[in-house]
Parts: sequence; C-alpha cells; structure tokens
Amino acid sequence: MPGFLREHSWSIVFSVALHGLLIAAFAAAALITIHHSLPTLQPIAVDAVVIDSQVLHAAQRALTERAEQEAARVRAAAEAKAAEQAAQVKAATDAKLAAEEERAAEETQAATAEAERMKQAQAARQTEAQKAAAAKRAEELKRAEDAKRSEDAKRAEEAKRAADAKRAAEARQAAEAKQAAEAKQIADAKHAVDERARQDREAELRRQLADEEHRSAVESGPMRDSYIAKLRNRIQNAWIKPPSASVGLDCLVEVTQIPGGEVTGVRVTQCNGDAAARQSIENAVYRASPLPDPPDPALFERNFVFRFKPNE
Repeated sequence: MPGFLREHSWSIVFSVALHGLLIAAFAAAALITIHHSLPTLQPIAVDAVVIDSQVLHAAQRALTERAEQEAARVRAAAEAKAAEQAAQVKAATDAKLAAEEERAAEETQAATAEAERMKQAQAARQTEAQKAAAAKRAEELKRAEDAKRSEDAKRAEEAKRAADAKRAAEARQAAEAKQAAEAKQIADAKHAVDERARQDREAELRRQLADEEHRSAVESGPMRDSYIAKLRNRIQNAWIKPPSASVGLDCLVEVTQIPGGEVTGVRVTQCNGDAAARQSIENAVYRASPLPDPPDPALFERNFVFRFKPNE
C-alpha cells in the first residue's frame, strides 16, 4: 500500500485539488447570488398625467416583484447550471477516480500476483536448491558408501587371497607330505612286489624247470608214443572213408583242444587226398571229441600235429 501511494501521489493530489476548486466555486456562486442587487431602475420621462401615488406604488411593487422573480430565475438557472457543471465535474472526477482506483486495484492485483509468482518462483528455486543439495548429499553419501564397500571388498578380497594362499600352501605342503608318504609306500610296496615277483619268478622258473625236466623225461619215454597212438586210433576209428579216397592217403592234421579233450579246431595242412578226403578227416576229428586224456598231464598239448595214414 505505501508503494501504491508513492506511485499515484500526483493523481491523488490533483483529485483533491479539483474537488477543493469545485467546492470553492459552489461557495462563491452562492455568495454572489445572495449579495446580488437588483439593477437600479431609472425613471422614464414620459408625458403622462399625474398618477395617483397608490397606483405608482403598486406599479413599483409589481416591477420589483418581477425583478425579484427574474433575479430568482437567473439565480436558479445559475445555480442549476453550476450544479450541473459541478455534477459533471464530480462525475468526471468520480469516473477518473474509479478508473484510477480500478487501475490501482489491477496494478495492486498484478503486483500481488507478481509478488506471489516471485514468491512461488523463489519457493520453487529454494525447493530445487534443496532437492539439488539433497541429491548432492545423497550422491556424496552414495559415493562414500560405494568407496567404503569397495574398500571393504578390496580388503575382503585381499584377506581371501591371503587365506587362499595360506590354504594353498598348507594344502601343497600336505600334498607334498602325502605324496612323499605315498611315494614311500609305493616304493615299499614296489620293493615288496618286486621281491615277491622275484620270488614268484624264481619259483615259477623252478617249477618250469621241473616241468620241463618232467616233460622231457615223459616225452622221451614210451608214454608219449602210446598217447599219440591212442589219439590216432581214436580219430581213425571215427573216420568214414569217402568214395574218392585213394589208397595210400597221407595227411598232416593240426588239432586244437582244451583240457578235457574237447576239440575246438581242426585244419588239414599237407594231404595227398582231394577235398572230400580232407573234409572227412576233419569230420572224423570232431566225431572223436572229446579226445582221450593223456596218461600224464605233462603230455597234454593244446595244439598238436599228427600224421593221418589210415592204411597203416
């Protein structure tokens, strides 16, 4: 409000002065009307007869009344005109004052709105500043927390690496100790195995030597010839002579057997007979299975060869 008064001081002073002038004009008009004297009537020289004084006085009174009426009319017209002028001045002044007051109200409203807008803008700026400060504090706090977490993670990682290195060293030492113990056990076991194998080899060698000596003794004796003759007779008795077999048939036959005398394979290698003769010899060997057991186990041979000569 003080700002409004300062801004429109000249308009207010002018309005007050104009109202004062109007009031002064009304007062002056009223004084002039009250003190206005009627015009002096000069007697007119006429040629007339002497008139009675009463008639003259009556005429003078009539003139005076007309003059007073005219003066009243003039005064009333002046007052009406002054009132009209005053009303017009007052209406113009009131309209100007109303316009000025309206403009002042609008300016006040605009100023209030501008002040409110500025207040809101300032509040918004303060809010934005507070938000920015809060965001900055949050960002700084987050960076600090991230740095702390990173430092903690780094320390934890270093501690983990140290613990892993320690465990790895301990595990390596344990593995080396275990490997050394296992190597010693393996060496001891290998030595024991080697010693046992050496003993077994020596025992096997002694057994083989004994077997060889026994086999040599058996094979050099009459039992082997008797056994071979028994096998040959068994097969020849199972042989069915084919019609194409010629006199003097002579063939070498390879036989494969398993313990118990069961024949698992037969092949005629050298033979002076035809295919039918060869096939008949193979069939005879299979029919003779199982072959007789040897009189001594040393005489058993898994693979043996004999001469097939049925005519001898």
